[in-house]
Amino acid sequence: MPGSGAAALAWALLAGALLLLPPPPVLPQPHQRNVSETEAQFNTTYTDWVDADLLHIYAFNHSVRRNTTEGVRVSVNVLSDHKDLPVLFVVRQKEAVVSFQVPLILRGLYQRKYAYQEVSRTLCQPQTKTEVETQHFYVDVSTLSLNASYQLRVTRVENFVLRTNKRFSFNATASQPQYFKYEFPEGVDSVIVKVTSAMAFPCSVISIQDILCPVYDLDNNVAFIGMYQTMTKKAAITVQKKDFPSHSFYVVVVVKTEDEACGGPLPYYPLSKNASPDEPVDQHNRQKMLEVMVSPAITSEAYVSSVLFCLSIFLSFYVLTLLIACWESCRQHKRKGLLSAMDSPSLDTASLLGHSRSIPDSFLGRGYDSYGYGSFGNGSSSSTEGVTDSLGSTEVSYSYVGQEQFKRRTPSALTRPLSIPMGERSLENVAGRPRLDSLSSVEEDDYDTLADIDYDKNVIRTKKYLCVADLARKDKRVLRKKYQIYFWNIATIAVFYALPVIQLVITYQTVVNVTGNQDICYYNFLCAHPLGNLSAFNNILSNLGYILLGLLFLLIILQREINYNRALMRNDTHALECGIPKHFGLFYAMGTALMMEGLLSACYHVCPNYTNFQFDTSFMYMIAGLCMLKLYQKRHPDINASAYSAYACLALVIFFSVVGVVFGKGNTAFWIVFSVIHILATLLLSTQLYYMGRWKLDSGILRRILHVLYTDCVRQCSGPMYVDRMVLLVMGNIINWSLAAYGLIVRPNDFASYLLAIGICNLLLYFAFYIIMKLRSGERIKLIPLLCIISTSVVWGFALFFFFQGLSTWQKTPAESREHNRDCILLDFFDDHDIWHFLSSIAMFGSFLVLLTLDDDLDCIQRDKIYVF
Repeated sequence: MPGSGAAALAWALLAGALLLLPPPPVLPQPHQRNVSETEAQFNTTYTDWVDADLLHIYAFNHSVRRNTTEGVRVSVNVLSDHKDLPVLFVVRQKEAVVSFQVPLILRGLYQRKYAYQEVSRTLCQPQTKTEVETQHFYVDVSTLSLNASYQLRVTRVENFVLRTNKRFSFNATASQPQYFKYEFPEGVDSVIVKVTSAMAFPCSVISIQDILCPVYDLDNNVAFIGMYQTMTKKAAITVQKKDFPSHSFYVVVVVKTEDEACGGPLPYYPLSKNASPDEPVDQHNRQKMLEVMVSPAITSEAYVSSVLFCLSIFLSFYVLTLLIACWESCRQHKRKGLLSAMDSPSLDTASLLGHSRSIPDSFLGRGYDSYGYGSFGNGSSSSTEGVTDSLGSTEVSYSYVGQEQFKRRTPSALTRPLSIPMGERSLENVAGRPRLDSLSSVEEDDYDTLADIDYDKNVIRTKKYLCVADLARKDKRVLRKKYQIYFWNIATIAVFYALPVIQLVITYQTVVNVTGNQDICYYNFLCAHPLGNLSAFNNILSNLGYILLGLLFLLIILQREINYNRALMRNDTHALECGIPKHFGLFYAMGTALMMEGLLSACYHVCPNYTNFQFDTSFMYMIAGLCMLKLYQKRHPDINASAYSAYACLALVIFFSVVGVVFGKGNTAFWIVFSVIHILATLLLSTQLYYMGRWKLDSGILRRILHVLYTDCVRQCSGPMYVDRMVLLVMGNIINWSLAAYGLIVRPNDFASYLLAIGICNLLLYFAFYIIMKLRSGERIKLIPLLCIISTSVVWGFALFFFFQGLSTWQKTPAESREHNRDCILLDFFDDHDIWHFLSSIAMFGSFLVLLTLDDDLDCIQRDKIYVF
């Protein structure tokens, strides 16, 4: 049939195809390796050889007790040099396997290879449930080389379990790491593991790991688990019992293959013409001798006592302020009673918190006291109603070098019309009062008769000798709103600045806790007390003083403003016509800046490092700038900078701070640009101050400069019109130019601190100039501001002493920074930097009080008799 023929043909073709296929390959028989088993003993050195046909197995056994921990260490040394065909060692235990090759190849930076012929590893001991158990483990030795000789030795580790407060010394290398076990004793919740060495290099790593197998004890895996930090001469890690369920942990010490992580140089990496780039380098013996000690950390009671101590220090300032207020109130009531008996007006005694009214020298045997508007009393004695008898007046001599001597007439009796009831007196009445009725009126002959002499600011501000009345002509309400903007702006800046900062440092702390990398943050690890998720709670707590004292300063300013406004509502002539004009907006901004400095300093100390140091310094720039503005505002209330321009300049400073931190390290181009900008800004500010703002920065500025130089220096060499201002500005330019030259030549790594030093130097220069000119002008410094100046200077001196102790520095590597770490010095809780926080917050508060009370002696002096400098 045709169908059957076709099928037969198909089968024939298939059979032919199968016949044409090649035969299957013959698989080689597996190589039969000889196995040599040896019942081995501890503390015995076995010298043998192995090749591709031989496998050595060493069998060990030892007794393990449940309550006793014993370490076992395997040490090998390959005597043959077969880098391409190493000897493989495999340690098989009950619940773990450890394997390594010799030569051991470890990689460093840029994937450099380093070979080690001697290797030692400590075995991870399995747990046992019985009282005593005999455990077996085996060491397998194999290779693919023709012939490799080796030495093997297994020993028990002495002092494998560390004891509390007992020092233990040991050696370690990159291929011979060490680790030990520590068990928390009863009643101890946290301990500090301190590791020290007399030699900085080779660089090493200290790791704290849970009791788990395997133990990560090589340079390429030690960072996989637990907490770790690099080390040169010092390392310290605080360990809490709650983080380890077994209430025990391993202390692992690993020597790194290279020293670059610890700030050391990279090793010489020889490459010959015949050598391969992947050829490993023999580092010979990179051995380091170390000493470890585990000691208990502080207890929870120490945390409570430290917090109470911190609160008591700063709350005592509140108590002291309240006592001064009560004492001042009693003093005012007593004086009011004496003066009422004599049917004469009284002036309250000025103080830090109060404002007093003067009485004649013949009464109580003393001269005029100041009028400060700030007592915590109700202020009812600040003025008297009705017509008062004149008690005469006192003339105070006022002279200045190069100026005629003239007299300050201090009123001792204030006359008010009976036709104006108390309820009808308002700021409108005060504003509408003509100048000729004021206490600062003088004889008509003393005025220039030109019509614009009293109104044109270009005429007024270019007078050779200015008084405060010349620069206090603007409406008080307008100026009050202008200076209140300082407070609202800084409050807004604080919110927008602080929120992302807080979020960022929380992220930093989370990264440290999750990764265990303690090289991220530069703490003083010998005095870093954790609380919750915070690694160094003591550094955060010590910033509480800035916040509490800043708040206290705000309360003092608030009370002063309340009393001053009461005096204005009474049309008190002393408040209207005498003393430095009272504007409180800048004081509020200063107090807010001090509080924010505490908050941001605490945020910085959550994880102090190179990248977030500007958190700690930003409001320091603010404080320095606001203090200089306040000093300038005292004598120049009408021409002080607006809040917008002032904060814009401070924002520019912070911008340069960030740019300098990121790009300024060793960048010559950046330092040239910054130095030029620094010098130009100094010149522009000097011109602004010298001419009291009466100049313009426009296209004709160069022509006017050349004209002034030609007329004043070439055509006729004349001295400066404003000698005092010129002296201040020349000194300021010398200092700023010197700082610019220093930065350009030295190029310091800590740009943020360098920028802060510029601000502080200028503030101190202006403050010293202000005090010198105040005394030179015949003014005096009252007792309370004098005490504030002296005490604040002393506190600043002690504060700077503790600041320069340098317990850590992010200008170096984390390991090098830890060389500067020191133990706590106060209550076993606070270190030198914490004391800096305490003292600097007190010193800043004292400095603010100096600015607040410095001119209290002028509160009874007419403003047209107060010199401007």
